Amino acid sequence: MAMSRRCIPYTPRRLALAQVKFALVSTAGVHLRTQAPFDVAGDNTWREIPGDVAASDLMVTHEHYDHRHADQDINCVFPIDRLREAAAAGIIGGVAQRHLGFMGYSQQLRDLYERAAPAMAHLIERSDADAVLLTAG
Repeated sequence: MAMSRRCIPYTPRRLALAQVKFALVSTAGVHLRTQAPFDVAGDNTWREIPGDVAASDLMVTHEHYDHRHADQDINCVFPIDRLREAAAAGIIGGVAQRHLGFMGYSQQLRDLYERAAPAMAHLIERSDADAVLLTAG
């Protein structure tokens, strides 16, 4: 597969927001405290994060942005508690069972574009998520 600079076509919404179950995908270097940290020199791997995760079980491994605030409240970059609140209020349909964290710093752009990003998209596409909320650090 060759790299392409084509735009991703607009995809219209199929469900009312109150029916949509969201997954989080973050480039902020978020992962479970029990998972291996990211290689801060550049890393195209990702960490699966369960939907029932406690915010206190998450951390950031990333040296390419100031994550002091995220270290105090992970919801700054991975708003899992805010999604739960929106679901409880009936604003959104729910929180997916699978989320992904990866470190958005990489010098291996071809691998990111051709292997890692499609593999992550495949995982989310096959999950119970209807939509994805993308966050950055």
